[in-house]
Amino acid sequence: MHGLVVRNTGSRYTVHTADGRTVECRIKGSFRLKGIKSTNPVVIGDGVSIEENGGDAAFITAIDARRNYMIRRASNLSKESHILAANIDLAALIVTVNYPSTSTVFIDRFLATAEAYRIPAQLVFNKIDRYSDADLEYMNALSHLYATIGYPCTAICAATGEGFDALKAILAARTTLLSGHSGVGKSTIINKLLPGSNLRTGAISEYHKKGVHTTTFSEMLPLPDGGYVIDTPGIKGFGTIEMSGAETAHYFPEIFRASSDCRFHNCSHRNEPDCAVLKALDDNFISESRYKSYLNILEDKDGNKYREAF
Repeated sequence: MHGLVVRNTGSRYTVHTADGRTVECRIKGSFRLKGIKSTNPVVIGDGVSIEENGGDAAFITAIDARRNYMIRRASNLSKESHILAANIDLAALIVTVNYPSTSTVFIDRFLATAEAYRIPAQLVFNKIDRYSDADLEYMNALSHLYATIGYPCTAICAATGEGFDALKAILAARTTLLSGHSGVGKSTIINKLLPGSNLRTGAISEYHKKGVHTTTFSEMLPLPDGGYVIDTPGIKGFGTIEMSGAETAHYFPEIFRASSDCRFHNCSHRNEPDCAVLKALDDNFISESRYKSYLNILEDKDGNKYREAF
């Protein structure tokens, strides 16, 4: 029997089968011995084969080849990876410039990972009703920066519904991963998109301006107009995995474009002579924040650096 993994609560997986049923499944212990190095060998969005043995016993026996997946370093700072979701059409990062703040380092690591795994990415700025004039000015500057690079940006207010017509058009007929820090409003957004879903939402500490985890598992939810959204627990830091050396520049489109004019094909864009990237940086064709994020990934040898500034 074949199906689609739509929910993962840690040790159990909810699978929608090809014949329209919902089956709760586990994986056999030997499944983890098949060379899968991620902390979660089966993920939301996976096509799987299942074996039913009668009663409540059902096991996932195989995973279909994935066309893509969104991945980050496991939160325990090990060398292992954690896959957020597989077979997605869009990775949408929910960004708040305040309540809580989302750093450009976090944004750039998310976008670089989407580039690495060939997933279109979108920035969704939420909570625009709460922003001061300075916050709005900063949000508009970020939107201009990322849109210029090639990442679409949209601004919404999940509390009032402002901007939701545009958001619904973006999500229609797509399988979209929603990600971001705890407290940026993912659950509120989904509750607005899917009245009756009643996902639990949490308050933001006015002192720390940070959120607390309210989503504790990953789930794929069907949208009324077609497509799915994948809700995932909030992320504190986004540690990149398997990015090193010259290839890192490939995941920053504006840096990669400029690098074609560097003298050396393996230029690291740090201190080499005739580096076109450094010239573009001096000429303000590459933003300082993006260049710092690029260096941040290059210097991320042990997985700890990504937690800075969060």
